[in-house]
Amino acid sequence: MAERSTAAVDVADNSGDDPLTAQAGKATTDGAAETQDTAEKTAADTGSERQGTEPAIATPELHSGHKLARRYRLEECVTRLDGFSSWRAVDEKLRRAVGVHLLPADHPRARSVLAAARSSALLGDPRFVQVLDAVEENDLVYVVHEWLPDATELTALLAMGPMEPHDAYQLVDQLSQAMAAAHREGLAHLRLTPGAVLRTSTGQYRIRGLAVNAALRGITADGPQRADTEAIGALLYAALTQRWPYENDAYGLSGLPKGVGLIAPDQVRAGVHRGLSELAMRALVNDGATASRQEPPCTTPDELAKAVATMPRIRPPEPAFTSPPEYQRTTYQQGTYGRPAARPNATAPQPVPSPPAPLQSPTGKVLKWTVAALLIAALGLGSWQIADKLIDRDKEPVDPGTSQTNNGEKNSGVETGKPIAITGAHDFDPLGQDGSEKPAGIKNSYDGDSATYWNTDGYLSADFGRLKAGVGIVLDLGKVQQIGTVDVSFLGGETSMELRTAPEDASSEPTTLDGFTKVSDGSGSNVSLKPGKPVRARYVLVWLTELPQTDEGNFRGKVSEIKITS
Repeated sequence: MAERSTAAVDVADNSGDDPLTAQAGKATTDGAAETQDTAEKTAADTGSERQGTEPAIATPELHSGHKLARRYRLEECVTRLDGFSSWRAVDEKLRRAVGVHLLPADHPRARSVLAAARSSALLGDPRFVQVLDAVEENDLVYVVHEWLPDATELTALLAMGPMEPHDAYQLVDQLSQAMAAAHREGLAHLRLTPGAVLRTSTGQYRIRGLAVNAALRGITADGPQRADTEAIGALLYAALTQRWPYENDAYGLSGLPKGVGLIAPDQVRAGVHRGLSELAMRALVNDGATASRQEPPCTTPDELAKAVATMPRIRPPEPAFTSPPEYQRTTYQQGTYGRPAARPNATAPQPVPSPPAPLQSPTGKVLKWTVAALLIAALGLGSWQIADKLIDRDKEPVDPGTSQTNNGEKNSGVETGKPIAITGAHDFDPLGQDGSEKPAGIKNSYDGDSATYWNTDGYLSADFGRLKAGVGIVLDLGKVQQIGTVDVSFLGGETSMELRTAPEDASSEPTTLDGFTKVSDGSGSNVSLKPGKPVRARYVLVWLTELPQTDEGNFRGKVSEIKITS
């Protein structure tokens, strides 16, 4: 089926079967008839899946602008097929795009779709497109999931040509590890096609439709781990050759020549990485054939992930070197600046007489010595005046505990650089859904032990997954005090933050972000911030605005120590 959006999530448009309603010409997108790609039957022909045979079911008649739960506004119908429809929608509460699957509550697969969505949501792995909600309401069952506008489908990437070895290595490595984690929790995909894999702008691969896509289609498998492993092998094969590893064309890719069977990727296309070629053959179901080294087949995603880990790491290609343009000498460097251009039939240039050395005449010598004497006298007079001023200042009486400013006003003597005790602190998450962010670990952020820390939740991007502008810690200094320097130490990488303070005359701690005034910002692993002008406050907000990436692939902030001095 024609692709409508790279962010549309795991629906019939990446399936390999023609549902009954599609055969009847009722598969539509935004209400218009849509042609089904019959080549996508290939995955079903591998023999590991079976499709339900329910009669055609009317898809719920909804329209753009319809709201679910007074929150999700339907915007564009992506797919209307086999008794269910899929939409791009807007979550008006959080002001973000989401995807929605809709089907009647009396649909034969409604119960299994709800169960699959809720199981997938409990996994909470950032390598999968997350299920946000699964609800039965008003004779409708709907599943709400993430919408990734900056991601690109693997289908589109393969259409541009075979992948570089490093990109193909990252693909099979990330997919096998993600699916191994899912199967450890009892979850299978069963529809892992090029349309179910997305690559984000940061180069991470995200899998969409875990469990849900198969439930929507009524697909089951006798060996779910083997089915998902073969699917990953087929994706690796396609990434290496830009060919689908079966005889039929599928997903915009040409199949293998009929009658030749399954041949290794390095025999289909020259220059294919030998190790990746063997790995693809070990993952595919190929009637007992294995790689040339006769390695055992990989029958589970975990076995495939371990096989990838034993391979030598494939480094990314070196950036192409572009030689700089040839150095061009300017006319000034060539010694022609200021000289008249050569005239036709002109005779050889006459030598230019050199001027006499400056100040070499008797008058010049007298002038030179006079200027030197005046400079020496001026320096002596200035030094004497400065010394006289300093002596007079030392003789002036100064009141104890006060200092004199340039304009003559007296300031109370505030000792600078003195540590300020933090009497209390709590997490500050006014933009989150529940208004709280890991409150139990707050004391670790100012306990004097750099080995302990307070951490945020895990997010899918450095900007908090576009869910909110930031999160932070409010520090109570016990009373209004002069804020000199705030030092913040982070773990896990560079973190961006803002220093905000409550008004000096605030009778209580502000409850909104606007109640605090930004006085400084910075980023790094150890950030030292000073207000641009003197600030006095009791409540100080350390506000995190950008998070580092962790080894697990998500993004999380870790504050190990906060110190405040006057």
